[in-house]
Amino acid sequence: MAMKPTRSSTPKRRPRGAPELDDSRMTTFTFRKPSALPGFGLTLGITVAYLSLVVLIPLAATFAKTATLDWATFVRAVTSPRVMASYRLTFTAALGGALINAVFGFLVAWVLVRYTFPFKRVVDAVVDLPFALPTSVAGIALAAVYAPNGWIGQFLAPLGIKVAFTPLGVLVALTFIGLPFVVRTVQPVLEDFEREQEEAAACLGATRWLTFRRVVLPSLFPAILTGFALAFARALGEYGSVIFIAGNVPMKSEITSLLIITKLEQYDYAGATAIAVVMLCVSFLMLLLINTLQWFLQRRTSRGGAGPAPASAGALHIDGAKA
Repeated sequence: MAMKPTRSSTPKRRPRGAPELDDSRMTTFTFRKPSALPGFGLTLGITVAYLSLVVLIPLAATFAKTATLDWATFVRAVTSPRVMASYRLTFTAALGGALINAVFGFLVAWVLVRYTFPFKRVVDAVVDLPFALPTSVAGIALAAVYAPNGWIGQFLAPLGIKVAFTPLGVLVALTFIGLPFVVRTVQPVLEDFEREQEEAAACLGATRWLTFRRVVLPSLFPAILTGFALAFARALGEYGSVIFIAGNVPMKSEITSLLIITKLEQYDYAGATAIAVVMLCVSFLMLLLINTLQWFLQRRTSRGGAGPAPASAGALHIDGAKA
């Protein structure tokens, strides 16, 4: 350890008859307190270099390639009717899949945490299947199941519901790949939730619905919102599981990721990067909005939790009595 000289702050008594000494020259040596993050400079440099190679440089190259287009060409490339149709399908299906997962993913997490039933560990492992399963395999499986002669599609066909090779198939695929994000985000928060709060609300006369709405949901909503954002972001860039069930018909069931691949196969690199830049900017703005809302809700929840318990309990009791 390095030794750092410091000036003594406590005066010492001088014996009678001893010569007077200059306190400004008196120093003592103390050990420097070790840092809580050893090697901070080295680890920070490695982190910045890694993020630059993996994230920043590829994104910068995408913007640089797009900059080779003039403004008129860029606008034509990103606002053509075929591209706009792919935008509508991609964002609508991604948003719809994320909303479905926010509801049913919460229900799955609730059942896995609050109830005990046979083969619970098997169900818990099946939730992670979209993580481990290759996206192309998932797309083929979904197309086979929801085809008109598939296991589920044969029952939907007489009702006039066609899933495979339609925009509805895109929604099904994006819902399938986004479910684990919501479940695995909500599940640990629900496990750490104190059941005593629900018991206290019940003792104060609150109904089950009021307890869920006023006690449980505010604590879980930031986690649900985080899972929604992760599922939405994952769905925007999905490719493998969608192309096998979507049908890939231009202006009808063609997603933006497939359109980018098509332009790359046509050696239109600038046009592909232009569409990618638009998707990147819109996705970043939407995720920024979601994260800002999540931060606001967490701050509001923490402030509400710091308030006096008797007042909040009394309010809950009064609302429960009214309900």
